[in-house]
Amino acid sequence: MNTFKKYNLIIGWFSFFFAATVYLMTIEPTASLWDCSEFIATSYKLEVGHPPGAPLFMMISRLFAIFAPNPQSVAIMINSMSALASAATILFLFWSITHLARRALGKREEELSTSQIVAIMGAGLIGAIAYTFTDTFWFSAVEGEVYALSSMFTAVVFWAILKWENVADQPHANRWIILIAYLTGLAIGVHLLNLLIIPSIVLIYYFKKYPVITKWGILKAIGIAAAILIAAMFIIIPGTVQLGAFFDRIFVNTLGLPINSGITFYAFALLALLAWGVYYTHKKGKVIANTIVLCTTVIILGYGSYASVIIRSSVQPPMNSNNPSNPYGLLSLLNRDQYGARPLFKGPYYSSPPIDYEEKTTYYVGDDSTYTQASVIKGLKYPSQFEFFFPRMSSAKESDIAAYHNWVDIKGRNIPFQDRMINVPTFAENLKFFFAYQLNFMYWRYFLWNFVGRQSDVQSTGEITDGNWLSGIKPIDAIFLGPQDNLPSEMTSNRARNTYYFLPFILGIIGLVFQLNRDGKNFTVVMTLFIMTGVAIAVYLNSPPAEPRERDYVYAGSFYAFCIWIGFGVLAFYRAFQRWFKKENVTTALVATAICAVVPALLGAQNWDDHDRSNRYTARDLGHNYLNLLPNAIIMNYGDNDTFPLWYAQEVEGERTDVRIMNMSYLGGEWYIDQMKLKCNNSEPVPFSLPRRKYTYTNEFIPVQNLFDKPIPIKQAIQFFESDDPRTKATLGTGTVDYIPAKQLIIPVNKQNVLAAGIVKEKDADLIMDSITITIQQSNIDRSKLMLLDLLANFDWKRPLYFTAFEPIKNLGLTDYLQMEGFSYLLVPIKTPSNSVLNAGRIDTESLYPKLMEEYRYGNFKDPKVYADYFVQNIMTTSRVRIQFNRLADQLLAEGDTLRAIAVLDRSAEELPFSQIRHNYYSLGMIEGYYRAKAFDKGNALLNEYARILEENTAYFLQFTGRKAEVTDDRLKNDIGLLYELYKIAVKYQQTAEAEQIRQFFVDQGLMNENA
Repeated sequence: MNTFKKYNLIIGWFSFFFAATVYLMTIEPTASLWDCSEFIATSYKLEVGHPPGAPLFMMISRLFAIFAPNPQSVAIMINSMSALASAATILFLFWSITHLARRALGKREEELSTSQIVAIMGAGLIGAIAYTFTDTFWFSAVEGEVYALSSMFTAVVFWAILKWENVADQPHANRWIILIAYLTGLAIGVHLLNLLIIPSIVLIYYFKKYPVITKWGILKAIGIAAAILIAAMFIIIPGTVQLGAFFDRIFVNTLGLPINSGITFYAFALLALLAWGVYYTHKKGKVIANTIVLCTTVIILGYGSYASVIIRSSVQPPMNSNNPSNPYGLLSLLNRDQYGARPLFKGPYYSSPPIDYEEKTTYYVGDDSTYTQASVIKGLKYPSQFEFFFPRMSSAKESDIAAYHNWVDIKGRNIPFQDRMINVPTFAENLKFFFAYQLNFMYWRYFLWNFVGRQSDVQSTGEITDGNWLSGIKPIDAIFLGPQDNLPSEMTSNRARNTYYFLPFILGIIGLVFQLNRDGKNFTVVMTLFIMTGVAIAVYLNSPPAEPRERDYVYAGSFYAFCIWIGFGVLAFYRAFQRWFKKENVTTALVATAICAVVPALLGAQNWDDHDRSNRYTARDLGHNYLNLLPNAIIMNYGDNDTFPLWYAQEVEGERTDVRIMNMSYLGGEWYIDQMKLKCNNSEPVPFSLPRRKYTYTNEFIPVQNLFDKPIPIKQAIQFFESDDPRTKATLGTGTVDYIPAKQLIIPVNKQNVLAAGIVKEKDADLIMDSITITIQQSNIDRSKLMLLDLLANFDWKRPLYFTAFEPIKNLGLTDYLQMEGFSYLLVPIKTPSNSVLNAGRIDTESLYPKLMEEYRYGNFKDPKVYADYFVQNIMTTSRVRIQFNRLADQLLAEGDTLRAIAVLDRSAEELPFSQIRHNYYSLGMIEGYYRAKAFDKGNALLNEYARILEENTAYFLQFTGRKAEVTDDRLKNDIGLLYELYKIAVKYQQTAEAEQIRQFFVDQGLMNENA
């Protein structure tokens, strides 16, 4: 082994162990928010997660979970898998940088001098450790998500093509190409991002095989890469399953064989055909053809991990997204049908008028166990003059349309349509949105987060106050964000406020220029990787103007490529020192490495506190608290963070398996309704009565008519809907449809069952109503609301029914029949009118007090080292936690129980300290609660602290002028409004000193008259 190889191995593995140590020290010890809780739950029992599924990720995670000593350790084992996969990414990044660095120096391994070896090792180490500490990659490395494993596959594949390049002229070199194809097939079972490395692979192949480089040659290589990419995404991935589904339908419907018999025959036939192709091309000596067939074969073998989805789905596990127990279900999962599609090269703008529906044919397994044909809506059709090239503003949601206008001053142009004029954006305005939002805000902002700095972790929708990049160089920051002197403590205390002073960015640009000048071919390769995993993704995603969370994780590959150039920055300094000092020795290489080491050191120092998730238990505790319910309950959730932590708690840690978790976001899917009709763990089926023919690929939207002048029993309405009698149909267009015959529906109450189930205590028995009348306030409802009505029609009050959000029951009038039970609301037959969602539901203090004070867990935020990011802050302050404490204290005060009210408020401050979970609107209720309880010292302490923060914010925002003043005006008004509310509370409870201090601030800032 030559010297280069020896040190390349030793230092490469050092980078692996260094990264692994960092990530294992900072991983979350349990499940995280968003998809992580679902991924861990589905991996533990090999269930089926959300589309498009990640079967290989599930199986590898399951392998790690096997070694967990107990169910409570499963999450940390799967998180450790992400940490080790991320460390492996760093290892292969190191080896890729050292390979490319050697190529840039134009030397073979055995020709390198000692100083050159040191410089190359320094380049690899600086680039790899810099990426270790980058914001986006570190975030994914410490949680159980697919992106860490996907990054590892990308890194291994890129390294493998470089290894091929080393031996391309030797016999059997194509084995590396076969390995790459197999790894690509495997990676499909994790995430499709790995496919974006294909253009770089093709370019490396072209540059190696064709010494004379021409423009046409490069264009042809890019064309071939595009063809391979398209073939993989649109032929191999969906096409193989689509053909298998066709075979299965023939075998089942024509030959009378069981479901999945056809796809089984097809799979064996396909593999046999490929095996024959490999044998034939080898026997005939057709090297290129043999390589192509072999690559196709191993891609399909790797992609075969999706067979596990059908196998596991067929046993009906508790989590079985899309029920892909047959090839048509698998095809729907792969195509992400439930999410819809966004136009890419041609489509409508938001104001384009639809003229019809576009349908497609699908098949599902009917009640007779054969495939039944159905038509589903694929999308809307538009007049040709209202379909445009490269549409970027296509969403017709009202909130998105308003956001488009916030991003672009849209004047538009008028196009005649029928008897009116339709205003649509101009192409220039469309492009302005693309550059301003989709490229700048949704890509370059994230890029600068990683290499220049980050303003905060607050979810941003374009404000200059939150979530932007931050350099730490005041003149630059002042241009974009406003004054950076005398910043409010609320901004400076955000742990995600990281400033790198442009140093990683500058070093990367220096390295980029160095590689461009020294090795143009490989520069093209790295630049292609950078663009394909950055700008190309931004184009493909066609992001709407508002996302539920930041999406920087999808661009990790682009940041990976830039860290290659950060490594090349070491070589640039090394060469510069050689020229300046007229000598080449180890010292110049060491000095260059030491200078550049400032970059990874700065990244690590700045990013540690907001990436260290050790000792944080938010998602686990959420799941535990949500499931603190009456026995045999049904809990209806809405959204990811209301559902996935419960799945984790139930499926992994085995908590409350008698509770049926039902996600209303999914209840519009026929597969999910079928799933709810099955027994799950220890919970009985949901009492739905409608047969499959009433909801399977039909009745997506149901008209509501008012045939009666008085309320009717809800069961009667559902029976009317279920009937096939022509008299129960409404005419719509050229056909007839099912409909709900009344807007007001009566839900009978079985008082005996209510009391026996514990829904209402004996002491409140006289408050129980004989029935509940609900009013449907819409002219039509969707399928999920239909199934809720079906549930209520068969509701006998033996099983408690809970809601975690008001969305499922909005416009039904059920909010007056709720009881706040901590993290959820229990449906009770007691009317408690409310004027807003903030005070909806009655409160039973004897039930709620022990939950909040003794039984619930709060994520360990008492520990000041635990990091509470923006989404955790939201969960802990809104309808989940702090407001619950406030409302319980209010009720206790209303009952005259002052001591327990103070104890509740004290517990809130203890478990959710304001140093961790920041002040917001809900702090007002806490302050007023203390005042009402006569605990004036505690109330004043909170009021003064919050007033100081609001005064700092107000004084800061008042500095802005011009455009900056316009865009921060809403934030300024909000803070002034909150400060004025504090002033009114202080006046109301005769806290003169506190009120005077706020009043004087208003006077000093010119916001209040001196005599007011």
